[in-house]
Amino acid sequence: MQLPKEQLLPYMDAFASFMIDFMKKEAQPYTIAHANFFMSGAVGLRIKDALGIPLVTTFHALGRVRRLHQGESDGFPDARFDIEDQLVRRSDSVIAECPQDESDLLHLYSADPARIDLVPCGFDRVEFHPREKAVARERLGWPQDRFIVLQLGRMVPRKGVDNVVRALSVCRAEHGESAELYVVGGNSDEANEIATPEIVRLRGIAREVGVEDHVHFAGRHGRSELKHFYNAADVFVTTPWYEPFGITPLEAMACGRPVIGADVGGIRYSVAHGETGLLVPPKDPAALGHAIAMLKRNPMLARRMGEAGLARANAMFTWSSVAHALADVYARVSGEEAQAAARVAMGGASR
Repeated sequence: MQLPKEQLLPYMDAFASFMIDFMKKEAQPYTIAHANFFMSGAVGLRIKDALGIPLVTTFHALGRVRRLHQGESDGFPDARFDIEDQLVRRSDSVIAECPQDESDLLHLYSADPARIDLVPCGFDRVEFHPREKAVARERLGWPQDRFIVLQLGRMVPRKGVDNVVRALSVCRAEHGESAELYVVGGNSDEANEIATPEIVRLRGIAREVGVEDHVHFAGRHGRSELKHFYNAADVFVTTPWYEPFGITPLEAMACGRPVIGADVGGIRYSVAHGETGLLVPPKDPAALGHAIAMLKRNPMLARRMGEAGLARANAMFTWSSVAHALADVYARVSGEEAQAAARVAMGGASR
């Protein structure tokens, strides 16, 4: 049986009991638990109480922020808010993935700033790296002589794909620049309106604004294929209403592509405006259309932004750097830092 994530909370007690029993049976005792998302956090609290080990929590998305932006369309139960409040109070460390995440924890959850650690998401350099655009386009069967905008991610309204479709029309009508939009994502490998109803709405908008022939739905693809899509594009665009972090801009930057992103959440942190790409307001197709036209007219600027994005991604967002940052958090909350310092102090005293 497959259930949507909004309906999984009632099963967390059984999951917690299973995990506690499993962890007790291990020969090597666990010394720390790291929960990701509020439902795993509810399990983590049970583990913390049963085994007496520290708990680190990464929310990835905060319920109050989601409810603020999605209103009645938010399908998660109100019980989420109380669970998140408990996690903020009782976790030994709460991981904020970007400065906006930290601010939301402080102002919406009254978090203790001393127990917030800023550790971003990351990408695998082996998985995402630059390659020749022409080679990537040949592999995908994309035209070599068109300016291509890529949108990649979940096909839900809050991701703002409709904004990109409308911006394509603005780019043509107000700036005289044509572009092709390729949309990667959905619930099936081939673009299917039954499996992914959002495609119906987006195609309707494309017809309405006169760009139906320039919007292409590429369906869902496995992670091993995504690098080819990033590398085949001239620019990557993502303009959600809100975004707790957003991994796709990092992946595009890791492939050396400039990014146009909504000036929200984690995108505001990962994309350096004017350096690695451009930030625009969400739900503003005029601003986005202008940004797309600017990069099409200035290929050298787009190239410099892509190169700067690659450098920023490698400097700040690799999985290696993320792992080291989390290891430091684990060492602190488990007391290993204090133990190591004590050992150094004792060694110095004996000398």
